[in-house]
Amino acid sequence: MQTQAHLPESSLEQVIKKIFTSYRITRADQQLFMKTLLSKDTLTAQEQQQIDRVFDALRRGLLRVVD
Repeated sequence: MQTQAHLPESSLEQVIKKIFTSYRITRADQQLFMKTLLSKDTLTAQEQQQIDRVFDALRRGLLRVVD
């Protein structure tokens, strides 16, 4: 699956919503998540909060990592 170089603004929000809807993060989710983050020069406070939420859930074992 190939994604566009310039992802829509809501792309990060969509990835995070998918992760928390299923309480799992797949390798594809991780790649899209990282690609979205790396494509941005700066993050808004809301985006940073969403990212922190994912990492916190991973640390607390609330998300399952699957391939």
